[in-house]
Amino acid sequence: MTDTAPPPAIPPGAVEPAADAYPAGSRYANDDLRPVPLAERRWTTYNFVALWIGMAHCIPSWTLASGLVALGMDWKQAVLTIALANVIVLLPMLLTGHAGPKYGIPFPVLARASFGVRGANLPALVRAAVACCWFGIQTWIGGQGIFVLLGKIFGGWAGAAKVGGYPWTLWLCFVVFWLIELAVIYRGMDTLRRFENWAAPFVLVGAVVLLIWIAHKAGGFGPLLHERSTLGWGAGFWKVFFPGLMGMIGFWSTLSLNIPDFTRFGKGQRAQVWGQTLGLPTTMTLFALMSVLVTAGSQRVYGVAIWDPVALAGRTDNVFGLLFALITVFVATISVNVAANVVSPAYDLSHLAPKLIGFRAGAIITGILGVLVMPWKLTSTPELYIFTWLGVVGGLLGTVAGILIADYWIVRRTVLHLADLYVAGGRYWYSAGWNWRAVIAFAVGGVLAVGGSYSTLDRTGHQAGPFPVDGIIPFLRPLADYGWAVGLAASLIVYVALMAGRQRDMTMSR
Repeated sequence: MTDTAPPPAIPPGAVEPAADAYPAGSRYANDDLRPVPLAERRWTTYNFVALWIGMAHCIPSWTLASGLVALGMDWKQAVLTIALANVIVLLPMLLTGHAGPKYGIPFPVLARASFGVRGANLPALVRAAVACCWFGIQTWIGGQGIFVLLGKIFGGWAGAAKVGGYPWTLWLCFVVFWLIELAVIYRGMDTLRRFENWAAPFVLVGAVVLLIWIAHKAGGFGPLLHERSTLGWGAGFWKVFFPGLMGMIGFWSTLSLNIPDFTRFGKGQRAQVWGQTLGLPTTMTLFALMSVLVTAGSQRVYGVAIWDPVALAGRTDNVFGLLFALITVFVATISVNVAANVVSPAYDLSHLAPKLIGFRAGAIITGILGVLVMPWKLTSTPELYIFTWLGVVGGLLGTVAGILIADYWIVRRTVLHLADLYVAGGRYWYSAGWNWRAVIAFAVGGVLAVGGSYSTLDRTGHQAGPFPVDGIIPFLRPLADYGWAVGLAASLIVYVALMAGRQRDMTMSR
């Protein structure tokens, strides 16, 4: 008889890493990339719901919907566009997230099965680069929000001496906010889980308060619901709808790749499937509804559609209201930025050099790169933000998602061999660590998805974006409005076709 506790029950479909699943001394492994043992997979359905509420309720996702209103949609058109986009992006989110609870591995390790042990650095660095840009954007917006609201409370901040074209007080807010974000993630994933649990409902309350305030000033909800579209439902609407839809999908296409970074801590498939299904499309749709109503209210009250919630909150002279808005902006931005834009590149950069860069070092590098990209330029207009930035990002990341889904679900039928993901010479080594079939599929999908990317003209007639107005590759321009879908479908088809040939060769050689 022994008094030792029985081993924990294995959730259906989960795999407990074997002793040799994390080979000692492997140059392609470290403690942050290892498969998570079952005992450490604690995230429940609520944790995933809270994660999505915390990430969805942020200023950039608010400006997605309000930006569509600023481009001429009414509230029904904008909410329809965002609801449809998030239902669509949920599917690849669940498909790529499946490997997390089953094997306990993060996104860059999952990518080794398709791109190769070394080749996985390609999608990892693409995802990391996008995340670093997003981290900078979110940090700048958060610092700017604190600057505006504190300036309203104390006065005189906007008139401070300028450094690099901006008041030094704005730079101070930016730096302080940056340091706080890195401090949260430096304490680890469990600290992030606890932070998201209470941040999510707090931010939701803040959004409701802002809606009630603008509705009161507009004379009730009636005027907000009757703001008309300037696009109608004809050609003008469809011209904005399709690139807008791809932009909305592009917003969360980042997480559709690296969602295993979170689901690897899930108690089982049920927790991640229900948590994401209940958390993502419902939260984004509700938040979109609130943001477009608030933006419509600003049009009614101030005569102009104010798509930035910080600028709108700054219109009040109530000190309590300003303080509440300040705290809400602070919590909302940290909750999404740390979860969505630091976790992934920290793992991705650690994957680049596992023996030199750990999770915490990767987070610090992310923070530095997020400043160097000068993020304030990317959100200067809704055209540049939605059509150019989100459209291109969505196209590239959709291409990677297509390869991951094709490999995991079609080629391998969800069966992976953990030990071979961490060593040279195994079944995922391919040719010198690279699977050229995945690289070709990525190149084909990427060119088709973003090769026709073009810059729109903003409402003043100026070019909004770095691309030619007629497209980078003009004859591919018609595909640019559907970049995410084109990239995902093209890379999936090409990869499956190329891997079918490899599987035939392997069968004949046996």
